[in-house]
Amino acid sequence: MPVTRLNTLDAFIAFDFDDSPVNAGGTRYAPDVTEREAELLARAMTYKFGAIGRRTGGAKGAIRGTPDRHDELLRAYCEEIRPLVGSAKFLTGPDLGTSERDFAPLRNPENAGIMAREPEIEDLLTGFGLVVAAETAAGTLDGRTFAIEGFGKVGGGVAREAIRRGATVIAVSTLDGVVRNESGLDVELLIGLRKEHGDAFVRRAGYAYSEDPRVLFETRADVLVPGARTGVITKQLAETLTTPWIAPAANVPYCAGAVDTLKGRRIRYLPDFVCNAGATIGYSSDAQTAADVFKIVEEKIASLMSEASADPRGPYEGACAVAEAFISTWHEPPPGPPLAG
Repeated sequence: MPVTRLNTLDAFIAFDFDDSPVNAGGTRYAPDVTEREAELLARAMTYKFGAIGRRTGGAKGAIRGTPDRHDELLRAYCEEIRPLVGSAKFLTGPDLGTSERDFAPLRNPENAGIMAREPEIEDLLTGFGLVVAAETAAGTLDGRTFAIEGFGKVGGGVAREAIRRGATVIAVSTLDGVVRNESGLDVELLIGLRKEHGDAFVRRAGYAYSEDPRVLFETRADVLVPGARTGVITKQLAETLTTPWIAPAANVPYCAGAVDTLKGRRIRYLPDFVCNAGATIGYSSDAQTAADVFKIVEEKIASLMSEASADPRGPYEGACAVAEAFISTWHEPPPGPPLAG
């Protein structure tokens, strides 16, 4: 997998295919992002594009930087990648640590679609699409419980949409710890506290609190939503999980060694590249209103999850088969799905 390193800052782009004329994927900003992480995320994008029927190679940009240099480094990044964006060699947008506003220098305001005009819609679509995927796979969310890793804009969107469809959120985590309540959390209260206190809101929420974020994975919830970095579902964790459903918000949450364990324990591990495809579907559509783009996302993800869930091997393998079948119509598929080491 080729990696292009930039010249003006500590940044790089991983391309899953070295010969695709069009490649796309978000740009991640973190002090510790690695080339291997970017390669895995690029593979996930290839499968995501394959699943939604788009002839595009997966890619992922990565910038190593600290919060105090965020704006400065994003400006330099946009300036250096401008030729790649102009030629469609690398089309990019928000990911961990970045927002749509960071890429405004690369956008043409005259041709801006709904995703660029209303940048906050991306996070909403991601959370919305994930809940649609979970509901389609599980049949109903009425009376189901959710445990959500990460409670930023996407996690908050997952929580709100899950509640709207009849579920209860019983645990959420941030880097500062976990809050849990078997009877249900007041999600609107938590979202308000998050705006005021950031990740530390979990210390002030008034619920049972643990400073160890990993406690989230001990919660007896019906649906677990991994929402952080790659490879969080290890074989060791898979051996202890009590949830029957995993619906990832994060890309590449599963380690290769965990898959057989999850399957053997009859835990339905949903495909991350379908669950979190809402924003990608939105960018791929020509919808001009928020209502239209949400309708498109719901129909597409529900259709994909229905098809994937019908595969006797399970929904993850079913979604991989859907993606690979489409990729094979225009390119040799990559050697295996996006699983962490």
